[in-house]
Amino acid sequence: MCGIAGYFGSREISPDRLETCLQRMKRRGPDNAAYRHWRNCQGNHVYLLHSRLSIIDLDPRASQPFSDGSKWIVFNGELYNYLEVRSQLSSQGETFKTESDTEVFIKAIDRFGWSILDRCEGMWALAVYDERDGSLTLCRDRFGEKPLYLYRDASGIYFGSEVKFIIALLGQHLPVNLEHLYRYIVNGYKALYKKQDSFFKGLVELPSASILHLDAAGNEKQTRYWEPQFRPHEEMTYEEAIAGVRDRLLESVKLRLRADVPLAFCMSGGVDSNSLISIAKNVFDYNVHGFTIVNTDARYEEQDMVEYAVSELGIQHTAIPVNTDNFLPKLKTLVRQHDAPVYTITYFAQWLLMESIADRGYRISVSGTAADELFTGYYDHHLAYLAEIQDNPELYQRSVRAWEEHILPIVRNPYLRDRDLFVNDPQFRDHIFLNSKEFSEYLVEDWWEGFAETQFTDSLLRNRTLNELFHEAIPVILHEDDLNAMYFSIENRSPFLDRELFDFCHRIPCRHLIRDGMAKAVLRDAMRGIVPDKIIENRRKVGFNAPIFSFLNVRDRDVKEYLLDDSPIFEYVRKDKIEQLIGKSDLPNSESKLLFYFLNSKIFLEEFAA
Repeated sequence: MCGIAGYFGSREISPDRLETCLQRMKRRGPDNAAYRHWRNCQGNHVYLLHSRLSIIDLDPRASQPFSDGSKWIVFNGELYNYLEVRSQLSSQGETFKTESDTEVFIKAIDRFGWSILDRCEGMWALAVYDERDGSLTLCRDRFGEKPLYLYRDASGIYFGSEVKFIIALLGQHLPVNLEHLYRYIVNGYKALYKKQDSFFKGLVELPSASILHLDAAGNEKQTRYWEPQFRPHEEMTYEEAIAGVRDRLLESVKLRLRADVPLAFCMSGGVDSNSLISIAKNVFDYNVHGFTIVNTDARYEEQDMVEYAVSELGIQHTAIPVNTDNFLPKLKTLVRQHDAPVYTITYFAQWLLMESIADRGYRISVSGTAADELFTGYYDHHLAYLAEIQDNPELYQRSVRAWEEHILPIVRNPYLRDRDLFVNDPQFRDHIFLNSKEFSEYLVEDWWEGFAETQFTDSLLRNRTLNELFHEAIPVILHEDDLNAMYFSIENRSPFLDRELFDFCHRIPCRHLIRDGMAKAVLRDAMRGIVPDKIIENRRKVGFNAPIFSFLNVRDRDVKEYLLDDSPIFEYVRKDKIEQLIGKSDLPNSESKLLFYFLNSKIFLEEFAA
């Protein structure tokens, strides 16, 4: 895990700007920082910058920019199956001067070309410059785990792991993209990755699973090397599904335990994180240390299940109480780190978790990201499942009874209390941008954007989960996880984001995904004998959340004055509506989120639009 940045174009970048960029990259890579500069055969300047967080082969010999033959690489991420790829290369006569995955990656690209990506398991954002032909190639992993921002001007293209790196190389601030800010305020975090926009005009991310090639003259060609697909094997039995998931998840965790530094595990009381922890402890005998944020809101508290898992598994554990002290100054720091509003209050709390992990000397954190999307985990998934199986009367009726008994009593979203919501209207999505039309009235100008989704498949349930994986939930989580972790020089790993596991899960027929009102049925049964039974059988769905008033005391005069004082935000958001909002004694979940979005937008504009 590291930071990368660079430039390709006609401009020569001053040493001061290069040094400023390297200084800003230190949190992503405190162990080494360096850059290389070339003038290619067409007269274009090429810069590669790198800051290193040492994870595999800690020796300076593995520092970057790293060369092999005519090719140079800067690489952020991990090639988890580098030992297998290295063995293949060795069998063809390649020799190595390091034990790093970086050297394996660049040698594999040099020998096999970019088709090697089909055999690579990992997370990465990388740039490869070829001295021989003067070309530059940028690439990002399948799921977009590692960020790679792009900014083009008349001179060429800038790239970097964080926005602040590009700003440093460019030598000027970027204009704020108000359209994207409106999208965030009105529709919330699930709207942010529907399009290629960012919070700055002209700034985009290289899409996941993509390669951008620039020839020596700067001509661009962008291609995709992998496409997510749902191709169910309808003949697959439930037993085959759970066996296939078990084998692939064990292999994924095995690969992601590879490191020359110790790993920490983000822990909750649910089956997602406990699957990873239990596999590490019970299958691979790893010395697990779990870290948990302790929530003060009873709706989201699961400390009893965490304590049970810790006791049953016999692992180290650290509980971190939510600390609301100095919330506003800390939130301002986090907005500056993210170069964007913080997407939800969850990631303020998760930042505190990363701080605790770093304080105890860890450089890697492991989380259960994407289990909900691979195996079903949200309340609307139950309704989509009912719509999928409606042509099977016996299964449908049994599932309806289970939904009425176990799910209906705990659902708060009014739309999702209708069991036939998607049976009657498969296109219904108003539950996702909840209250967005009302929230658009908070804006000074008339703005509203309806819900849209990508068509991956005709399956209602799988189309929803694939949109969540690639456009709604997971890009948000990965963005926030990456920036929070890197603030404390920590690498974040997500074993559920594994290509073999993903492909297998998307061969499982929908009818197997939920059983007797229990989401993640396949995952739960795949983990029997590994994860404690009480965790597997726990039906309660808990994710970290907290009301904004838990952190922000709007009865405090100083806080209220800050929220309503003169600010660029009130050029775009109506102050009278915010005053009414904070005057309420309590806020429902959607309005609590709106206040958080407003607060972050206010801080963001004060930091970046001045």
